[in-house]
This record gives sequence, structure tokens and C-alpha cells, in this order.
Amino acid sequence: MRKPAIAILLIFSFCLSARPAAWPTWRGPERNGKTPENSGFTSDAWPLKEPAWEATVGIGCASMIVNDSNELFTLGWNQGQDVLTCLSAATGSIMWRQTYSTPDYGRHSKGDKGFYRGPSSTPEFDEATGRIYTLGLDGDLNCWNARKQGDSIWSLNLYDQFAAPVRPQATSRRGSHRDYGYPGSPLAYRDWLLVEVGAPAHGNLIAFDKATGKVAWKSQNRDPAGHSGAVALMEVEGVPCALTLTARNLVVTRLDSGHEGQEVARHEWTTDFINNIATPAVDGNRVIITSQYNKKAVCCLEISLDGARKIWEVAPGSGVCTPIIHQQRVYFVDRGLHCLDFNSGKLLWRGGKFGRTASILMTGDDKLLVWANNGDLALIDPAANEYTELSSTRDVHSSPAWPHVVLADGRLFCKDSGGNLKAFSLK
Repeated sequence: MRKPAIAILLIFSFCLSARPAAWPTWRGPERNGKTPENSGFTSDAWPLKEPAWEATVGIGCASMIVNDSNELFTLGWNQGQDVLTCLSAATGSIMWRQTYSTPDYGRHSKGDKGFYRGPSSTPEFDEATGRIYTLGLDGDLNCWNARKQGDSIWSLNLYDQFAAPVRPQATSRRGSHRDYGYPGSPLAYRDWLLVEVGAPAHGNLIAFDKATGKVAWKSQNRDPAGHSGAVALMEVEGVPCALTLTARNLVVTRLDSGHEGQEVARHEWTTDFINNIATPAVDGNRVIITSQYNKKAVCCLEISLDGARKIWEVAPGSGVCTPIIHQQRVYFVDRGLHCLDFNSGKLLWRGGKFGRTASILMTGDDKLLVWANNGDLALIDPAANEYTELSSTRDVHSSPAWPHVVLADGRLFCKDSGGNLKAFSLK
């Protein structure tokens, strides 16, 4: 009599293990650029043929997210509106759209017109509630109900509510004053939505109640906001913390009860153009930060509740591409793919025809995927002793590949800054 029950349990266990890997947040399931999904590469072939489907989703550098229900969400700008689009990840068919009126640049926009036109912030999905959170360049922070065709739950504007001024001139370099609005992706954590607001009168990092949008707490640090891709999470001596690359520093903020918003560590990191774009990459009690221009460096820091200690710093750095830390190596793209030793910063190898426009991800079968230039895809063997390209496809798009590449449920999603989205099956 027990055999049917055992059989049902085995089938249930198999179904759980066979669930597709989602990509619900910035930089993947664990926000570290890695996915358990395989690359699809076998022997000497990568099944990257014609796209399974294509769509136009509005201009901007925002990347995509994919939930467990195989729905894909992304944010773009079109004719005076930000557009949140929900598509079937399998077919590309549009399931619903929601819009709101907004300019194509933030209200304090300064410099580099064209590079950051339209939203740069990747949506955030909360699987437990089915809510989606989006942030536009002009500070429009919205909460949507994905289970009800994207109905609005709450909305606010960061500029209107917190009066963040134009970002300061960060360095003495002539002509380097920049303000790109709000490009950083929000982070759903516990009952909060963490957003780098950068309002001197309020705080750099602000936690909003996920359900209502009301302010839960504000950080002790009041730096102006940087231009980094997102807040990162880190556990420091057992204490949950948030890492923010502000306009002037890497700041570590406590998230534990009774200490919310308390600053425990900082490391000065001020760049020309406030070019602190790459998200901090975390591994254990260490974090990698990097940039170009006057810094031109990759820096490894050890974080404790007593502060930040520099382990090593080497040149050059990454201007845009967030590094991945994997098996004691650090990878990033900036005029080639760089591979560094995580413990020393020593360059192990460098190669590939890549510029500064790039994102990377590590697959479950230990392959490194590069999305770069104006739509070039490459699959790399990261464990080799020199740059080893397994396969590549050029000119997938014709506009810069600013949005981060995504891999979920055997499908590779590639979007350019013009809002052109293509899906490739790797099954």
C-alpha cells in the first residue's frame, strides 16, 4: 500500500528538481551573475541558431527578468512613456503592458545624451507576492501586480518626495560633471524595497515597505547617489548588510533588526563622471569594486563590522561590466575579457575582441557567456590557461549591448539599447 505514495513522492521530487531556473532579479537568481542553467554547449557545437522570437520593447538599458511562471518583464521608453512589458518567455507574445508618462532623461540629466536615454534600471520580481518593482530615470518608483495584468499597487517619485539635487561635480577633471538620473535597480529584501536615493537631507539608501511604498528607514550615510547597477547584499560576521557604490564611496550598511541603516564600513571611490557603474561583486567577506577613468582599477576589499581593509588593487579596471567571481578567479570585460586571480589580483590571461560595452554570466556547466559590443555573443572556457573561445555569433543586434544578458529555462535573452529583444533556444 505504500508504493503509490512513494511513487507520488518521487514524481513530486522530480518535478521540483526539473523546475526551470528563473532570473527574477538583477544579475540572476543569486544576484551574482551565475545561473544553474547549462549553456547548451556540447562537444564542439553551441546550438545558437536563428532567434526563436523577436520583440520591440522600448529604448533604454534596462535588462530583463524571468519568473517561475516563464513570464519575461522589461522596462523601456516610447513616445513620452515608460512601458513595462510582460511577454511569454517561450513565444514572445505580449501578455500585457502598463505605461506612465515620463521624460526620456532624468530631470537633472547632465552629459552623455544618448547613452542613457530611457530607463536603465532592471525590474525586480517578488515571487512570494507576484509584485514587480520598477524605477525610471526620472525617479518614478512603481509597484505592479503581475498576477492581475500589471495593475498598479503603489507609486511615488523619488525626486518629488526626497528632493535629491543634481549630482555634484565629483572630481576636478574639466567637463566631467554628469548626472544620469536613477539607473540603479531596486532590491526586494525581507519586507523592504531597497533603493539608492542619494538625498543629502534624507539618506543615500532608503528602505520602503514593499506592500505600501511607505518609508521604513533611511541610511546613516547621506552620500549622493552613484550610477551603479544596483545595491548588493553581503553577510558580514553573520550580519546582513547592503553594499552601495555611491558617488564617493563604497558604503556598507547594516540590515539587521535594531541596526537598520547603520553604516559599518566605507572605502573612498570617487571617479571622473561618477563612473562607478559596475555593481560590487561579493564573495564571502570580500568584495570587488572597479571602474575606469581616473581610477582605472579593480580593488578587492575585506569587510568586517570594524570597517573595510584593502587586500589588493590592480589596473586596469572595468568601466561598465560587473565582475563575476568564480572558482578563485575574477572575470570582467573592458577592452577584452580579463581573468584575474581572486587572491592576488594577478592577471592570468586576457583576450577577445570586446570593447567597454558588455555583460557576462556564468552557466551551470562552467561556461562564461559574453554579451558585448553592438550585439556580439561569445562562449568562453573560463578555466583555461589562456583566452579560449568555444563559439561566437556576431551582430545579433545593431545598437550597443548595454542591457545585461539573461539565461532562463534554456533560453538566452539578448536586448540592445534600442529596445530590440531576441530570444534564442539553447535546448
